[in-house]
Amino acid sequence: MTEFGHVMRALEPWLHHYGDAAIFLVLTLESLGLPLPGESLLIVAAILAGRGELSFFGLFFSAWAGAVLGDNIGYLIGRILGRHLLRRYGKKIGLTAERLGRVEAMFVHYGPLTVGFARFLNVLRQLNGVVAGTLEMDWRRFLVFNAFGGALWVLVWTMVGFYLGEYGADIEAVLHRLRVLGTIVILIALIVIPAYVFGRRVFAKLRPDITDATKGG
Repeated sequence: MTEFGHVMRALEPWLHHYGDAAIFLVLTLESLGLPLPGESLLIVAAILAGRGELSFFGLFFSAWAGAVLGDNIGYLIGRILGRHLLRRYGKKIGLTAERLGRVEAMFVHYGPLTVGFARFLNVLRQLNGVVAGTLEMDWRRFLVFNAFGGALWVLVWTMVGFYLGEYGADIEAVLHRLRVLGTIVILIALIVIPAYVFGRRVFAKLRPDITDATKGG
C-alpha cells in the first residue's frame, strides 16, 4: 500500500494539471510498446473520478481512445514495415524470435479473439497492433475487436480504482495488521491471473507448432 501511495502522489498532481489529455497520451504511447504506467494511471485517475475531481466519462473515453489509437498506429506500422521491422529491432524491446513466434501462432489460431483479450497479457498488449498488421489481418475486424478489448480493459482497471478509492482506508488497516501487501495484490491478481492462465494454456498448446515451425525454418 505504501508503494501505491507513492505512485498516487506522483500521478495525482499531473492528472490534476493535464487531465484527460495526459490519460490519452500515456495510453496511446503505452499501446505502442513504451514502458509507461498505463494501468497505474487508470487506477489513480479512477480514484480521483470517484472523488469528483475528474470526469468519469472523460477518463473512460480518453483512456479507451488512447488505447485504440495506439494499437491502430501499431497496426499501420506492422502493415507497412512488416516482419523486417520486428526482426531487426525486436530484441531491443525484449522481442525474441521465439516470443514473436508464439504471438504470431496465437493470432493465426485465434485471430480476432486474440485481439480482443490482448490488453490483459503483458507481451500481447505491446505487440497487438504490430503483429496484426504484419499478418495482414483485416483492418475492420481488428478495429472492432480491438475497440471491444480496449473498452473492457479500461472498465476493469477503473473499477479497481473506484474500489480502492471507496475502501482504501479499510484496506490500509488490513495491510497494517497483516504486515503484507496482500490486499492490493489480490485485487490485481483476480484480474490478471485468469488472463495469464489462459495465455499460458494457449502457449502450451501451441508450443509443438512453434517448435516445428522453428525447425522447419
